[in-house]
Amino acid sequence: MIPIVRVTNLTKSFSRGSEKIQVLDNLVLEVPKGQFLALMGPSGSGKTTLLNLIAGLDSPTSGSIVVGDQEIGAMSESQLARWRTRHVGFIFQFYHLLPVLTAYENVELPLLLLPLSASERKRQVLTALDLVGLSDRMSHRPGQLSGGQQQRVGIARAMVTDPDLIVADEPTGDLDSKSAEEILNLLVELKRSLEKTIIMVTHDPKAALYAERVLHLEKGRLVQEVFNPPSPRLAGSIA
Repeated sequence: MIPIVRVTNLTKSFSRGSEKIQVLDNLVLEVPKGQFLALMGPSGSGKTTLLNLIAGLDSPTSGSIVVGDQEIGAMSESQLARWRTRHVGFIFQFYHLLPVLTAYENVELPLLLLPLSASERKRQVLTALDLVGLSDRMSHRPGQLSGGQQQRVGIARAMVTDPDLIVADEPTGDLDSKSAEEILNLLVELKRSLEKTIIMVTHDPKAALYAERVLHLEKGRLVQEVFNPPSPRLAGSIA
């Protein structure tokens, strides 16, 4: 399969006073287009830093990050901002929905940065809400929705621009087990039906089972790679 993400000799370090802290150490990684990848590791292993670098939220100390045909590690802040708007969808642990806006308005937000007409925005928002099963909740504000429903709104917002890459940082970390299972099954279904590439950071081994491939990081290095077999319980679509 063609890689959508190519990471070569990636290093990321920070300075804390006179101390240099190495977060990622000469890391090499390829992610094929359409793969659901989970990143795991203890706190401080570098998994969230790696996710942020691939998503263009941070810049490497050295090395190369290519997403699609773009070398994002060499982009300026303004170039990265424009690139993220069109190519990356973000799913967060605590949803990051604006409480004064409806589900519809929260999903529409990323589209306001693109040169689209009101009718084009409406069509894309309605499609995204339908994909996550929330067409009947579009007028509700976050406070009127359950945690699982709020995360569905977050997923719809991530999908609404039809991005090349979905990045999810602990997307089930604030959910009960039933809601978490529903969200993970939804991600699997979106990956299968729309062939989206998903990179997910998680501490939860049960959540990682939903990914096709799991990479374990320790001290900034990839130390283990696991390919999960397809699971029959993931075969159905999400209601």
